[in-house]
Amino acid sequence: MKLKEKLTKILGLNRTILALSFARMADAMGNSILFILIPLYVAKLPKEYIHFSVPVLIGILISVYGFINSFCQPLMGALSDKLNKRKVLILLGLGLIGIGTLCFVTASNFTELLLFRSLQGVGVALTIPASLSIITAVTKQESRGGSMGVFSTSRMVGFAIGPLVGGYLQVHYGFDTAFYLGAALIFSSMIMVYVWVKEVKISQSDAGQQRLNVFDLSLYNTGILTAALATFTMACCFSMVTSLENQFNAMLNMTAIGFGFAFSMVMVGRLIFQLPLGHFSDRFGRKPFIFWGLLLMAASTILLGEVQSMLQLIILRLLQGIAAAGIAAPAFALAADLSRRGGEGRQMSIITMGFGLGIAVGPLLAGLLVSFFFKLPFLVIGLAAMASALIVYKYMPETVQKESKALSKP
Repeated sequence: MKLKEKLTKILGLNRTILALSFARMADAMGNSILFILIPLYVAKLPKEYIHFSVPVLIGILISVYGFINSFCQPLMGALSDKLNKRKVLILLGLGLIGIGTLCFVTASNFTELLLFRSLQGVGVALTIPASLSIITAVTKQESRGGSMGVFSTSRMVGFAIGPLVGGYLQVHYGFDTAFYLGAALIFSSMIMVYVWVKEVKISQSDAGQQRLNVFDLSLYNTGILTAALATFTMACCFSMVTSLENQFNAMLNMTAIGFGFAFSMVMVGRLIFQLPLGHFSDRFGRKPFIFWGLLLMAASTILLGEVQSMLQLIILRLLQGIAAAGIAAPAFALAADLSRRGGEGRQMSIITMGFGLGIAVGPLLAGLLVSFFFKLPFLVIGLAAMASALIVYKYMPETVQKESKALSKP
């Protein structure tokens, strides 16, 4: 069997998956540049009309993006099911993200940053459900975990590179240069989607196109909801450190470059383990990887409150990345396994809504709790991850016939 055929069989690779993956990588790199710059930029700008501590302001800015992104995703998922034109929505969303990033250059106060970050949130809400709906339509269950792994891995490559580049550019060339590069990368991802991705029409056999039914409760079963909980908890754990950048920098004597390097370790961990764990979930089941990933995420998050050196921070962020690799692709694949034809956009949007809410809640909660004492946010969010693991263990269904039993037979 040729290498191309093997990759297609194992990972579910095809032109559409590769095109969306490369575009997502460029988009993620452009967007993640902001992760490192936002805490520093918020501390620099005037706080007109909003007078809170810097950690709380950072949490608000990051959370507004996450909340808008999350609450808009079910609507955008329903819209993609209704219109059956997903490529157009992806292009429109990427355009809004790019414009929002470019506008950061013109921001003169915190209020304007909120407006531009909100625009980015709407853009992301447009792109993600439409992208996952296309991937669900062009993949098969036996290789879907691998396909989701490729897509997630490409995204993680961008997220791993972006903070490093953002920190370097801010230190040596200033904020504007980093914002310009971030916008350019996002606009380049628009070109990739336009040229490489073909529109995928999905027949509406089950969920129909009679009306824009955003919350069709029949679409949201226990598997979909527990997968959304897993992605929510995962995102809370690894995003919470964003609003604590200034505290980590002062405590560990780091610059934006050092924090950017440590921050990127989550993406490095996912980059290394996302693809194999996604593939293994096709063979041995989704649920075990999600359950153990949540437990590892809980432990590494709690220990983050105890770090005494940059090396410890790097190691624990790497462990969070490995944990996230065990959660993300299997959770998305499980949701795709359970999706109904014609309702993919709405069902997958619940999973991405969970992720977006985690991105929003984690930094906001950390910014609020750190005012009591530094270790508190890590304890609270880490224990929440343990509770999520127990819920997954008890209520999440399995969608894959495990091969371990079959392999034991002669």
